Amino acid sequence: MFQGLRTVIYHVTDLDRAKAWYTALLGKGPYFDEPFYVGYNVGGYELGLLPTEAATAPGTPVNVVTYWGVEDIEAAFARLIEAGAVLHGPVTDVGDGIKVAEVIDPFGNPVGIIYNPHFKVE
Repeated sequence: MFQGLRTVIYHVTDLDRAKAWYTALLGKGPYFDEPFYVGYNVGGYELGLLPTEAATAPGTPVNVVTYWGVEDIEAAFARLIEAGAVLHGPVTDVGDGIKVAEVIDPFGNPVGIIYNPHFKVE
């Protein structure tokens, strides 16, 4: 059901500054660049920058969420809930066919799942 780790999302208060910093750091620009989300393909994994009005304290679980790639997001979400995870964010179409959802595992960790038909492993 789970294809492997795919995406880590960093919540940032200044998207332009974060994009410039990560572009310089990675030595390449994003493969997806919109005002609502910036995505980099880094060795077959996605680093996503998500603009937020007020980022939480660095290192807190809601500041970074790691997403597992899935082919069937509805089935994967149902499996997580059946296994005892608690809803954090329902399955949501975030545009362009990309869907995400978040749960909190029984140990308090955020777990994200993502279906992204555009992202290809390098």
